[in-house]
Amino acid sequence: MRETQDIIKAYQEVKQAEAQAVLATVVKVRGSTYRRPGARMLIREDGTTVGAISSGCLEADVVERSKQVRETLEPITVVYDMIASDSDVWGLNLGCSGVMHILIEPIRLSVAAAHLNFIAECIHNQKLGVSATIFRVDGEFKAKVGTRLLVREDGTVAEDIKNPVLSAAILEDCLKALRSKQSGVREYRFLEGVVEAFIEFIRPPIPLLIFGAGPDAIPLARFAKELGWHVTVVDHRPAHATKENFPTVDALLVARPEEIADAVSLKPHSAAVILTHNFSHDLQLLRSLLPSPVRYLGVLGPSKRTGMLLEKLKEWGFTPSEKQRARLHCPVGLNIGGESPEEIALSILAEIQAFVSGRAAGFLKDHSGPIHGSPHDG
Repeated sequence: MRETQDIIKAYQEVKQAEAQAVLATVVKVRGSTYRRPGARMLIREDGTTVGAISSGCLEADVVERSKQVRETLEPITVVYDMIASDSDVWGLNLGCSGVMHILIEPIRLSVAAAHLNFIAECIHNQKLGVSATIFRVDGEFKAKVGTRLLVREDGTVAEDIKNPVLSAAILEDCLKALRSKQSGVREYRFLEGVVEAFIEFIRPPIPLLIFGAGPDAIPLARFAKELGWHVTVVDHRPAHATKENFPTVDALLVARPEEIADAVSLKPHSAAVILTHNFSHDLQLLRSLLPSPVRYLGVLGPSKRTGMLLEKLKEWGFTPSEKQRARLHCPVGLNIGGESPEEIALSILAEIQAFVSGRAAGFLKDHSGPIHGSPHDG
């Protein structure tokens, strides 16, 4: 997410300078590749770049091809086949063994600009969205590479495909992606030809709510912002919840634990971490957060202490449901042997990332499936 935010920022700077820029996007992969569909790279007019579409082996060739795109103002899709035995011949000497389809398109005065604006809108407004990008047209079918259909969370649609039959088929797949929260590649076959589109589910940055503004919250907030997450820090002590302690966070709130239901927006895709080190405050926070729609809830401290908190809640007449308990992570974080605030922050963020990605964490060497992306990609 941080990479996408950097690309959008760079695009805004290019736009203000009225310079020409080109956007390269991975739209389809097969086999083992370093990046997955949705990875992007912005190429400025002077050839400098923001973002990456490979481990560094394809970028130079894509930058070279971007010159043609800048001149013709016509998008192209380039296929890099790293499985082919002659892959060394064109100078890449790649370590991957897959196939990558990369859409290279001009941004200025094109739908690519609308697409980046759409992603920026989803990020800024903390809203979900889906974009469909046509990257292959074979035969005589009337469609253009680089045209798109965009669907917002509220169901509103914008598109420049201008083919009612194709638009209707793509819209149906976009709405499915909005429900399933999964990206994918779809092929549409007609008598006149074949069209392929990348259906990209766009989720906003993970909203991380940190309750407690002590020293251990500082690296947690800083690392989360490095990942591009939306970070809110809440504490009842004004002397702790300060810009000096948390210069990069998106929001600092001074509120007591019993006030958070009114003070904080608790969204279904949010992650919340309790770091107050205060039993009574944790009790109040759990009473509000367990029934809330937050996706992930972590509590610092041993499981025995959390058991005592849950027992106390039971005395208050509140027993969490099985579904609510499933969201509760205590002790919070992955077991990486962390002791310092920075190491603990790393373990917490790694666990949240694994949880929201539907992964069980663990060593990659012990994992037999795809190491990133969806198994349905490509």
